[in-house]
Amino acid sequence: MKNVLIINGHQYYPNIAEGKLTQMYVDTAESFLKTNGFNVKHAKAESDYNPLEEVEKFKWADFFIIQYPVYWMGTPWMMKKYIDEVFSAGTNNGIYANDGRSRSDASKRYGSGGLMQGKQYMLSLTYNCPSSEFSNKAGFFDGLSLDEANIATHKTWQFCGAKPMQTYSVHDIFKGDLNIEMEKVKFIDILSKNFLG
Repeated sequence: MKNVLIINGHQYYPNIAEGKLTQMYVDTAESFLKTNGFNVKHAKAESDYNPLEEVEKFKWADFFIIQYPVYWMGTPWMMKKYIDEVFSAGTNNGIYANDGRSRSDASKRYGSGGLMQGKQYMLSLTYNCPSSEFSNKAGFFDGLSLDEANIATHKTWQFCGAKPMQTYSVHDIFKGDLNIEMEKVKFIDILSKNFLG
């Protein structure tokens, strides 16, 4: 069996972002994974976590699902704080050893000192903006794809040695006509490709 850590990166704001949509995706992923024989553990950025205890979850996991709403074009502050604290606690302790460079070996490149080799991660993002803003030269993101617009998050995980799986995203979440059941079907399809394909 394989081990999956689902990270809930939501940050609570009353009446605006209460975390119900994020939790629905966390619950859907857990149900899918357990049904398909995976072991699941959870992490929650907005909680009273112990960074060293969280590092043990990272060492245990083979896969990660990072579920969060995109706030101001990036991760919520609590999620960034969680990563800063937990990844720092994982220095020479399962997450990364150094930045990869070596004075004795010039061929070693920056970003190659990760200890999460062989592990994979999946971003699962909730957005207010429409999907049409990505991969569109006239769009807000100047032609960047969804993954290119989230390069800082990708590079954080890749710095530690993990490889990306296909990203899931849901858009226009405040528009009022979001079809949750249809989105769950899309989400499960990507979970199937990433974990069973």
